[in-house]
Amino acid sequence: MLDQQNRQKFLAHLAKQFGRDQVRTEVVGSYPKVNQYPETRLTELDIDQRCAQFIDTSINVAGVDCQLTSIKQLKESFLQLCEKYAEGQNNIIFTDDVRLHQYGLIEAATSQYTTYTWSPEKGDESRNFAATARIGVAFAEYGLTESGGVVLYSSAQNGRSVSLLPEVSIIVLEKSKILPRVAQLAEILHIKAQHGERMPSCINIISGPSSTADIELVKVVGVHGPIKQVYLVIDDVE
Repeated sequence: MLDQQNRQKFLAHLAKQFGRDQVRTEVVGSYPKVNQYPETRLTELDIDQRCAQFIDTSINVAGVDCQLTSIKQLKESFLQLCEKYAEGQNNIIFTDDVRLHQYGLIEAATSQYTTYTWSPEKGDESRNFAATARIGVAFAEYGLTESGGVVLYSSAQNGRSVSLLPEVSIIVLEKSKILPRVAQLAEILHIKAQHGERMPSCINIISGPSSTADIELVKVVGVHGPIKQVYLVIDDVE
């Protein structure tokens, strides 16, 4: 109650300084939407067009190495990426995502690399391995066409350290899960909340490798987190 009184007293003081008789407590005026772009932008694209634009944006704007592969060639494409970015370091950590097991990516890498699967029961051990691993592999829930970003849900089996601590982050994404933009993601999350579904402990939207342009507007990549971001898109609608 005291905080409310202090707030009203403070706002009344500001109103007086602006020459107003009282503090406004309701919206004044009408502000109609000029357009529906937040909800409709890029929704006219079909899945093939969204995928093509997603790949183009992720490469040319976000600075990601993005590749499209078939289900048949998936394991081969994945191992080629591991070979390209391992640079003589053999440590790879995976999230314990059932899709990584179903597509056989963890098993494929285990035959050639020292692999570790994130374990919620071994938190410290998992984080320590992630901190020294060259490559971290996670499965994305969605891709965002507009920004070229990917959406990761954190959970006990999908620790954030896997995508944040290794030098190289490989994100696997199904083509069918590429959305137009973040508005569609928000709608999905809203429906989940309305149905009372358990929400992720954290929702990460990642658009490229770590970078900053705070200093004289000069973009510097690799300031924190992964210095290289890789997307492997599975054509699951071919």
